[in-house]
Amino acid sequence: MSKITTPYRYDFVGSFLRPQRLKEAKISFQNNEITQEAYDEIVNEEITKVVAKQKELGFHVITDGEFRRTFWHLDFMWGLEGVAHENTGNGVKFDAELAVLDDTYLVGKIKAKAHPFVEYFKFLKQFEDENTVAKYTIPAPAQTFQQMVVPMNLENTRKYYATNEELIKDIGKAYQEVIKQFYDAGCRNLQLDDCTWGAVVGDAAALRYKSLGENLEDVKQQLLEVNNLALEGKPEDMVITSHICRGNYHSTFFTSGPYDTVADYVFAKENVDALFLEYDDERSGGFAPLAKVSEDKTVVLGLITTKSPVLEDKKTVIKRINEAARYVPLDRLCLSPQCGFASCEIGNKLTEEEQWAKLRLVKEIAEEVWGE
Repeated sequence: MSKITTPYRYDFVGSFLRPQRLKEAKISFQNNEITQEAYDEIVNEEITKVVAKQKELGFHVITDGEFRRTFWHLDFMWGLEGVAHENTGNGVKFDAELAVLDDTYLVGKIKAKAHPFVEYFKFLKQFEDENTVAKYTIPAPAQTFQQMVVPMNLENTRKYYATNEELIKDIGKAYQEVIKQFYDAGCRNLQLDDCTWGAVVGDAAALRYKSLGENLEDVKQQLLEVNNLALEGKPEDMVITSHICRGNYHSTFFTSGPYDTVADYVFAKENVDALFLEYDDERSGGFAPLAKVSEDKTVVLGLITTKSPVLEDKKTVIKRINEAARYVPLDRLCLSPQCGFASCEIGNKLTEEEQWAKLRLVKEIAEEVWGE
């Protein structure tokens, strides 16, 4: 078992650009040109390569790049009992384009079952060593909750849950069981990816929820409730972190707005060990809300963007780290890219080499700032 403490001073969110060989294999499999076994073998080989690359770059956290999934969040939901999906060509309107996503909805009560992601983790676990810890990423409970109560799903959800509170309880219980499955498989570093907090910040979000007749403060309370319920009874030696995002699809975004209006909830009261925070441009606002982060949390500053191949100026990043340290002590800060490089398999608009250059920069800056 690795003794590496996470998050590390230089870290990353989790997903990587899909190699061309993997993309071609996926198409061949979908066209029935290769078998499931042949496809799985290629996936395993490409994961082995991407893990080796992470180690080569000197990172102490390893992931499978999310190579086994199409979407960062929906694939996980499909592994819960009571959830179904269909590709209808629909999606979510992002700033610059439509993020094409499978319709994902309830066909029964949500319950945990043997989750396929746990088997995926077991493959990754074999590469863990004394210098690295295997991290797995799943969507936050709040993400699953929001998926089922968005306007297009709400009427269907009410067939199974008369109230949001009943839904929250079942999601929380299901996540508790899945977290236990991960723990029993040897996972000690689990990351909850969460776009729900990013979706409720800013003036546009306030107007959107007002038009739906919902009290935004009630929504925030429900997001906090379902996330914390899922974390009840979590093992003490399991690090569970939260990555808060405003959308990351093909180098575009879903929302903009500072953290001010959610800091009293997620920064102060969510029972995670660390927060991976998007801070790569002006859409995220300033660092002042970090003053609300509870003293038991580490903050991983996402100051390096994955949306563009342009390398950030090192001095500017270091200056921003020092600005953030006015609100959270430097010894509780870390550095990472703001999000994954391929939250969905389409990936962001940069090359694999440009992706690795970003990670080299993260490590270089972190070593200069913290000396480790």
